[in-house]
Amino acid sequence: MRAMVLNSGAEFDKSGEPLVMTELPRPVPGVGEILIRVLACGVCHTELDEIEGRTPPRKFPVVPGHEIIGRVAEPGPECSRHKTGQRVGVGWIHSSSGSTDENISKDFVATGRDINGGYAEYVVVPEGYAYPIPAVFSDAEAAPLLCAGAVGHRSLRLTNITDGQILGLTGFGGSGHLVLQLARYLYPNGKVFVFARSETERAFAEELGANWTGDTGERPPQAPHAIIDTTPAWKPVLAALKQLRPGGRLVINAIRKEAADRHLMADISYEDHLWMEKEIKSVANVTHRDIEEFLPVAAEIPLRVEIQTYPLENANQALKDLRAGHVRGAKVLTISDGA
Repeated sequence: MRAMVLNSGAEFDKSGEPLVMTELPRPVPGVGEILIRVLACGVCHTELDEIEGRTPPRKFPVVPGHEIIGRVAEPGPECSRHKTGQRVGVGWIHSSSGSTDENISKDFVATGRDINGGYAEYVVVPEGYAYPIPAVFSDAEAAPLLCAGAVGHRSLRLTNITDGQILGLTGFGGSGHLVLQLARYLYPNGKVFVFARSETERAFAEELGANWTGDTGERPPQAPHAIIDTTPAWKPVLAALKQLRPGGRLVINAIRKEAADRHLMADISYEDHLWMEKEIKSVANVTHRDIEEFLPVAAEIPLRVEIQTYPLENANQALKDLRAGHVRGAKVLTISDGA
């Protein structure tokens, strides 16, 4: 099978093409596992974190990719949950303990980091960690829902906001544009403020129903009750903490933060950023229940999923564009025909 393989860690900007097209043996499903023929796989900033060593793979070589849409090609022994040919999705959680807090369990195994992922024609996953995909979404549209959407849903829940309150979003890429729509649906009497550096991203947020948009450090008309940060940088963290109202909560939805502007955290001021019972909550991974609960809601809305597609062999270019901030919605690799 064809696969884009990461053979070693690298500084992405200097390595040229860190992923190499490689022919690999088609994997064989074991007991309780299913073989999936991959149709599409979303491109996530976490892949950059893997390549650049912020969350390194357990071993090399590895096939990245954890926003997977495909069809069941072969069930392994003792599998009964999914039928051959059924369309399913796989997220960042490849497997874990199955407990309610499996996202922070030592048993957590990450798709595309700890085990081969979806930048390939086939992938194997335990059947309990594959999810039926609503028909309303195309393969490419569905791919970002498995991470950007599901982890965004978890982030929104962790804000503890209620209908009528104000939610802020700092950063407006693959996850942000889905969370905005989700918040407008679940909390119709609330407001959503979007902080983004790019005028294009701000215009897109307004198109999707944002009540206000501004630059990262710009003061909104009202202080948010909660803010979700989906950026790889530290500057938005300081800005968001300053914008929160007393008792507000900042939820940081990122596997890792980059080091380039980490020095700015030395400027943190207790009275400006943390006092008045402000909170910081990180989002750690996702559980299988998060994905199971989110997908039907996404279909009910239904979410408008903005995508830009690339063929599998152009995975490096997709990552370069993501790195450069060329984002409107989400980026998706198309791999096999859905027929």
